[in-house]
Amino acid sequence: MSVYSMTGYASAQSSAPHSAQEAEFEPDTSSRLGVEIRSVNSRFLDLAFRLPDELRQVEPALRDLLTGKLKRGKVELRVWLESATTTSLRPPSSATLQRLGALEDSIKSWLPQASGLSVADVLKLATNEDKKPHDHTDELVKLAKRAVKDLMLAREREGDRLATMLLDRTAQLRALAAAAVPMIPKLVEQQRARFLERWKEAMALSDSSTLPEVAQDRALVEAAAFAIRIDVAEEITRLSSHLDEIDRLLGAGGELGKRLDFLIQELHREANTMGAKSASLDLTRVSVDMKVLIEQIREQVQNIE
Repeated sequence: MSVYSMTGYASAQSSAPHSAQEAEFEPDTSSRLGVEIRSVNSRFLDLAFRLPDELRQVEPALRDLLTGKLKRGKVELRVWLESATTTSLRPPSSATLQRLGALEDSIKSWLPQASGLSVADVLKLATNEDKKPHDHTDELVKLAKRAVKDLMLAREREGDRLATMLLDRTAQLRALAAAAVPMIPKLVEQQRARFLERWKEAMALSDSSTLPEVAQDRALVEAAAFAIRIDVAEEITRLSSHLDEIDRLLGAGGELGKRLDFLIQELHREANTMGAKSASLDLTRVSVDMKVLIEQIREQVQNIE
């Protein structure tokens, strides 16, 4: 299964012919129907529709289509409908002219002073009489399905790019963790030597009231306590475990954004603890570099579905 980004864009459009009755009067007239979908990151699935008034009844079907395919993201679906009319017109049908003539005679029988119909009036009334609203529902749903399919492909391509970047960052974190492992024994040995050196200096200044063995044992105990205090083996183990889980999720794909977000918080916690335990400039630098990489991962994970 693929990794999907919440960022994407897709559109689809087509020319929808008018009804046969409209074609009799406006053979060069056509309407263009279009669907445009934009998607950005969001904690939940947030849908917004911008539809012409004559297409509002299609919103439930469009909502079902989006919720069936998308899990997270702020999604805006916009539908536009426009008509392009030329000046080429055919004469109204004889049946239409007969109906208009009969109506005019009926009106004049009651209102003798009423003005007669002009040619422009006849064309306008004939067109309005025969024109029926075109039902774009099926065409709109068809276009929306095509746009959603293209949107999923766009989100998949972006998701693949994000997954590649995240795997690169997890590899860099592993390298930093591996570099930190040998630093701890060196620090412990250095501190042990420093405690023993201080013990020797204390013995030289001592009035011999303290036994050398007792003082030496105390120095070694202090060195052992220091070693425990700066040991980050557990933090590195947990960090490696979190990185393994991130790599596994990226390989499995699907809806994983929220789980990745939780793991990023855990990575931050381990890196912070390593920094707090740091007893050398080199280990501090490792901790800082880890935090930079984790922050880069966190920013990109916000875009994953």
